Amino acid sequence: MINPQTYYYILYAWIALAIVSFPFLLKQTAPYGRHASSGWGPMMDNRLGWIIQEGVAPFFISYWFFTGTLPKTLMSYVLYGLYVLHYLYRSFVYPLRIRTTGKKIPVLIVVLAVLFNFCNTFVIGYYLGNIGGNYNTDYFVSFPFIAGVLLFGAGVYINIRSDNILISLRRPGETGYQIPRGFLFEKISCPNLFGEIVEWLGYAVMNSSLAAFSFSLWTAVNLIPRALDHHRWYLQKFPDYPPHRKAVIPYIW
Repeated sequence: MINPQTYYYILYAWIALAIVSFPFLLKQTAPYGRHASSGWGPMMDNRLGWIIQEGVAPFFISYWFFTGTLPKTLMSYVLYGLYVLHYLYRSFVYPLRIRTTGKKIPVLIVVLAVLFNFCNTFVIGYYLGNIGGNYNTDYFVSFPFIAGVLLFGAGVYINIRSDNILISLRRPGETGYQIPRGFLFEKISCPNLFGEIVEWLGYAVMNSSLAAFSFSLWTAVNLIPRALDHHRWYLQKFPDYPPHRKAVIPYIW
């Protein structure tokens, strides 16, 4: 059992690490997907690697949540459940739908992602299980919860609809890339990543905790550089790529 003061010291350090990591991540392209590189050591199947690295999250957060000593309320179960539902989709539904036959991912990236999920699930799961998040039923009609739910739902919709458009670009057996069109792809190169950023911002508002904010921050720190890399890749690969599109935030970035 970690006392609350120690927990918050860990949380502050985790937030600080996100802030100092951002400039580095802006300069370093993560070597998986279309940016895959064998220079990062042994490789493994992309789909299997994705399932492993994301699939640990529901188990990790369940451990921190259910071993916590804080009395559970309907609200704490909702906050826990939304996190788990996202990762069940991201871990098992999404990777089984994408067409990535023959693509590889460095084992090191998978290991680092597992460690990342371990840290994030500790911060959120330990908070929900031991520190806070067990609001009473009145919180369901509070402004933070309602606003957070709307943001979270909008993010989920944007993310999944964008995923569907990307998946539909390839027929079975195809592995090439095309210019995605329609929906928010007319404004930005990576609306799927934008949707995930909005989703976790909504979760932070809904949760009203520094723990959830840290995950929202880490989501942006990880996905904004990824989106910028994708955007530059599109511009280099397709001479006719729409020049007005931004990378991840419509009209801005």
